Parts: sequence; structure tokens; C-alpha cells
Amino acid sequence: MTIDERLERIEAALLLLCGRHETKAWYSVQEFASLVGREPFTCREWCRRGRIHAVKKKSGRGAYAAWAIAHEELERFRREGLLSGR
Repeated sequence: MTIDERLERIEAALLLLCGRHETKAWYSVQEFASLVGREPFTCREWCRRGRIHAVKKKSGRGAYAAWAIAHEELERFRREGLLSGR
């Protein structure tokens, strides 16, 4: 196998891997925590204390709504960090 063939295979694999990352409109606390490298409990507390912008949405799990975090807030958090809170 030539170097050019190997480079083409590597490029194809990279394109495939990059295509797997799906941007979502909303993330659950667990998804957000995984993306930012924190524990879900910590991220739930950030939501509760207003340290990140999040909304409560019906989760289909009884009477309790779950936090949902918008993709825009994920990007803002990565750029600027936590908000000052309440």
C-alpha cells in the first residue's frame, strides 16, 4: 500500500468519525455532563442555582420535569464558563 492510499484511507476514516458527532437542539443533564466532563449531580445543581441557562421539560417520568439545556448554552458555557447565579 502506498502512502497516498494510506492517506486517503485515513481521510475517509476522519470524515466518517466527524460525521458521527450529532449536534442536538437540547441536551439532558446526563448528556451535558458527559460533554463538559462533570458529574450529572453537579450539572443539575448548576441548573437549579442558575449557573447555566436550563429549562424544565416534561420527561415522561411521572410528575417530575427534567432539566434540558440548549445547544447554544453548551457553546456559551464552553466559551465563557458558569454564570454568576442567583
